Parts: sequence; C-alpha cells; structure tokens
Amino acid sequence: MGIVNLTDDSFSGDGLRGDAARAIEQGLRLVEEGAHILDIGGESSRPGAQPVSAQQELDRLLPVVAGLLDCGVPLSVDTVKTEVMGAVLAAGVDMINDIAALRAEGALEALAGSKAAVCLMHMQGAPQTMQEAPQYVDVVAEVGDFLAGRVAAAETAGIVRERLVVDPGFGFGKTLAHNLSMLRRLAELHIHQVPLLVGMSRKSMLGQITGRAAAERVHAGIAAALLA
Repeated sequence: MGIVNLTDDSFSGDGLRGDAARAIEQGLRLVEEGAHILDIGGESSRPGAQPVSAQQELDRLLPVVAGLLDCGVPLSVDTVKTEVMGAVLAAGVDMINDIAALRAEGALEALAGSKAAVCLMHMQGAPQTMQEAPQYVDVVAEVGDFLAGRVAAAETAGIVRERLVVDPGFGFGKTLAHNLSMLRRLAELHIHQVPLLVGMSRKSMLGQITGRAAAERVHAGIAAALLA
C-alpha cells in the first residue's frame, strides 16, 4: 500500500500540503515502484493532530482522486467523515479506510449503498489525545473484540464480509508494549477470515526500538512488515 499524504502536518514529513500535481506524481511513482493499492489521506491522524473541515478535506482529495483514477491500481481514501465518504465514493474510489471503523452517523449506510471495500480500524480515544495514557487489560483480546463487533455491525448494515478488511491500529492509542504484543500475537487478530491490514511504516514504535528519526525508519518498517 502506497500512501499519498495530502496533509500539511504528516508525522513522517511527507505531507504534500494539498499540492494536487505533486500528489498525483507521487501516486504514479508509487505504482511504478510496485504499489498494489494507493491510500490517499486529506486529514492527519497522527498523535495530537487537529481535525479539518469536510470541505477542506474534499478540496485536497477530489483533484488527486480524479488524477489517479486510471493509475491501474485500486484507490483507497482515508477518512472518518460520512460527507467525505459519500463524495469520494461518487468520484469512483475503490475503498474507504476509516480509523473510526464506520462509527460516524450515516457511515455504515454510506458504505452499504456502494460496492466499495472498507477497512475497519481500532483506535482507543481520538487522535488528539490517544497517546496520553492508553490502557488495556489484554490489548489483543480487546482489539479483537472491537473488530469482531464492527465486522458484525457492517454485515448487519448490508456490507458483505468479502468487502471488509480490519486493521488493529498500531500506534492508535497504544504504547510500545501494546504494539509489540499485537505484533507477536497478530494471528489471534485474523478474525472471521477477514484480511488484516497492518500499518507500521515509520511509526514512533519503530523509533522507540531503533532510536532513529522518522525519515530513517524505512528498513525498520520493512522488517516490521515482513514480521507481520
């Protein structure tokens, strides 16, 4: 999965600040380098990030979606807003990647009325506060229970299981110990035979392990992906 980050406060320093031409160029380069899917984001979800308006998010997203629709791989859009989901689905995207797991009002209905895939992610809290004091009794069991519940909610809303992907949410309301526990026990999160999406590239957990800055975590990210 190649990430096309349209925000101006990316944690890894690769935000394209809404520059559609550069974003389209990056997306095409990622496909050329071997990406099987592109994930486009217009609102930062890094720890401490502040939300943006739906209109600002759409102003960033829609020109890039239009420019990459024919790039040869599926397009995913990373958003939590029902209004944004509806607009990008109408524009032809193939997947919605939702860190809130379709819990916004109307989100389940918006996806049920489409044919798009959807990724349901676990997050404890919200991006603004999620890393302040995350706590679990058993992180793997609790994340698994949450994801199972969201899969059930999606199916009840009419989203067939074949359209679903789940993401345990590495770094989203988890300490390093929580993240490592999830990585060690990842097989336990392979629930209902729904594919697992795992995102660890350049995240702070890798920095805590290696002592390296975000820009220097590429090899650590490759190692983490191979372990996953």
